[in-house]
Formats: sequence, C-alpha cells, structure tokens
Amino acid sequence: MDAQAQPHPVTAGRHEVLRALAYRQHGVVSVGQLYELGYTKSSIEKAVRNGRFHSIDRGVYAVGHTRLSLQGQCFAAVFACGPGAVLSHHSAAWLHGLARWEPEPFHVTGPVARRPRLPVRIHRARRLEEADWQLVEGIAVTAVSRTLLDLAATIRFEWLERMVERAEDLELFDLRAVEELLARTVGHHGHGRLRKSIALYKPTSFTRSSLERRFLELCLAAGLPQPRTNYVAHGFELDCYWPEYRFAVELDLFETHGSRAAFERDRKRQEDLLLVGIGMTRVTGPRLEREPDEVLRRVGRLLEQRGLRRTSG
Repeated sequence: MDAQAQPHPVTAGRHEVLRALAYRQHGVVSVGQLYELGYTKSSIEKAVRNGRFHSIDRGVYAVGHTRLSLQGQCFAAVFACGPGAVLSHHSAAWLHGLARWEPEPFHVTGPVARRPRLPVRIHRARRLEEADWQLVEGIAVTAVSRTLLDLAATIRFEWLERMVERAEDLELFDLRAVEELLARTVGHHGHGRLRKSIALYKPTSFTRSSLERRFLELCLAAGLPQPRTNYVAHGFELDCYWPEYRFAVELDLFETHGSRAAFERDRKRQEDLLLVGIGMTRVTGPRLEREPDEVLRRVGRLLEQRGLRRTSG
C-alpha cells in the first residue's frame, strides 16, 4: 500500500474508539456521540452510503449491521427520544430483571419533543430527579424504586407485589429509596398501591407479646370464640388454639422465623400437627398491621370449616 492509500492515524484512531463504543452499546450510537468523535455530517452520510452506518431513527445509527439485540433496541429507543430521556415502565422492569415480558414497545420517559419512528411509548416528563434514574448496561433507565412507582399505577397489584419480591431477591430493593420517592411524589397515580405493597418490608411495631394481645383483641371484636394461648397439645406449644375446633394460629415475627433452618422446622411442625388432626395457619405481624379485617375474616372462615367438618364427622 502506498503512502497516499494509508489511513490517516487520527481517522484510524477515531474508528477504533467508535468500534469500542458501539460494542459497549450493543451496536448503536447517537449522532451526538459521532460528532464528539470528530465525524461530520458529510462523513456520516458517506458511512451510511457505504453501509458502515445504518439509520435506525433520526440521529440514531447501527454500526455495521442492523441485527440488534433487545438491549441495542433499548439504546436506540432512548437515543431516538433525545437528551434527558430514559427507559421506563415495562421496559425498565425487563432491563432490571423484575419481569420476563418483552420490553417492546419500548417505554421511555423524559422531555420528548417528537415521536420516533421506533415502536416507542412515550411518557412525557420535564425532568427526573437524579435519584430516579441510573445506568444499567450503559442504558439510561428509571431506578428500581421509580420503575415500581410507575408500574404501580397500571399493573395488577399481585404483579406489583411479585416485582417487589423479585427486587428483594436480586438485592435491588432499597426500602429507604422507595420511602424517599413516595415522600416527594404524593399525587402520583401509583403512590397508594406502592405504599401498600412495601408494608411487608417495613419494621413491624409489634413485639411478641403485643402481637398476641392485638390478635386476641381482634378475635373478640370480630365475635370469634376466644382461643387458648400458649396451649400445649400433643407435645406442641401453640400460640393460639381452639381445642373444640382442633385449630391453631401461629403468630409470626420475621425476626424469630427468618432463618432457613427455622423455615424448614416450621413446615415440618405444620405437617406434624396435620398428622394428629390439628389444622393451623400462620399470621405475621406485618400482615396483621396491614389488613386486620381480612385476617380475622379468613380465620373465622377456617374455624367455620373446622366446625362443619367436626359436625359431619
């Protein structure tokens, strides 16, 4: 190769930087990034004609090919919506690993001034607080707390509860971040449902003895028979027991039942009770705080079923 045909060292270096950038961004770059690397409008147009760049949307290019991964398409959707845009809602839940659904159509939140050609669902917002977004695999996306808040307004409550649980499993759930977000987003459509979904994760105000007293008070207020407390039957000490129904309620605090060994013992204990004909259910402190009427309604139904079973027997 003669000297005139050799690539200019600056140009060659620029191509290497571009290659590394495209690799990190799953094959997608924005026009702003190209300008920062020293590309001009004419050099970009030339690269498009030569097949090195492929226009995905206005100001968004795939480098080398258009077989983009889902992450690459997420990059493209965010870039197509302009500065300040972040992946959000269902797409953010997918990227964080909170849900298995497909991220398309891509949900994007931000000060979006125009509609992209890509399948994007736009949620317009002037700006997000710094705590409301982060980078995941280099993609600007709503933080886990903000993602949960946005979805709380639109998805079924049991799905929201599963996402909160999944976030905890992935060690992504930050109760303090969620509470701080809720404190400054009063009026958001998902506010109440998200607050309800995190009640399980807030420290309970109950001690062992106060949980027992509260449960007995609720039983009497609901018109249920008063149970015996700390009753021993067949060698088992039961928190609350109705001998005439052969039915027990175990009152649980996470602090006393939080280990794996305790989890296994509790399940075996429940089986042992069933083998001697004693039915049992568990009531946790957080659940009794969150939904006392529903807890007592269910306990009443279980007692009723045990009574009918005893009568028919």
